Amino acid sequence: MRSVAALLSTVLAALATGPGVPAAAQASADPGIEVRKPRLMLVPESTVNDAAAQQYGELKRQAQAKRVLNVDAPQVRRVRDITARLIAHGGRFNASARNWAWEVNVIDTPAINAFCMPGGKIVVFDGLIDRLQLTDDEIAAVIGHEIAHALLEHGRARMSQEIVKSVGLNFAAAYFGLSGVGTAALAQAAQLAITLPYGRSQETDADLVGLELSARAGYDPRAAITLWRKMAATSLNQPPQFLSTHPGHANRVRKIEQIMPRVLPLYEAAR
Repeated sequence: MRSVAALLSTVLAALATGPGVPAAAQASADPGIEVRKPRLMLVPESTVNDAAAQQYGELKRQAQAKRVLNVDAPQVRRVRDITARLIAHGGRFNASARNWAWEVNVIDTPAINAFCMPGGKIVVFDGLIDRLQLTDDEIAAVIGHEIAHALLEHGRARMSQEIVKSVGLNFAAAYFGLSGVGTAALAQAAQLAITLPYGRSQETDADLVGLELSARAGYDPRAAITLWRKMAATSLNQPPQFLSTHPGHANRVRKIEQIMPRVLPLYEAAR
């Protein structure tokens, strides 16, 4: 058993530190963005997506009971129309996303937040739109960023990391067929994966992919700069949960500005 553990340790270390799989094949005439998806994926995609769907269903039921689910019909149509245009380009980064049961809902709350669970389950809090007075381009920047997390399977990677961290190699060995699966540990890992936080490198990758999704959908990617400046203004006293583990605003904007020449031509072509 010791040799098995040693072998698993070596394999997991390689998965965790080695280069990931490119999330988009690049063509010389259409460069776009290239990021690398995490390689540590011990948990089946279906397991992660099913867990997210269950939590999403419960969240909707709670919102419905409080009469805060999709109460502003024009706002809901606006968000869904923008999201549909972004989703249309998601297959470039994750072919499986073409078969996801995408869903978009708006919750009436002053909170400044939005997220996309694994498998394409999206929630936008209307406080994000109303309090920051977001334009369509800025809404696309937010939702594109959140969709990017799902496309790059950051929740699945987080879940795999938590399994290794919390339970160790014995649990990880279950996915190699060497032992039984600890359902309680799996549930705990799923909760952590789905409810954040993501690492800073994953946040940067989601920014970049979100920029491309916005540009290809015909939304001005430069709106991401104004968006994050608005976000920075809201977090002077207490950071919103949406930003709790994210990169510093100045660094984030600087990175977006650096990548802008690669996505502006995509935007111009889509207009």
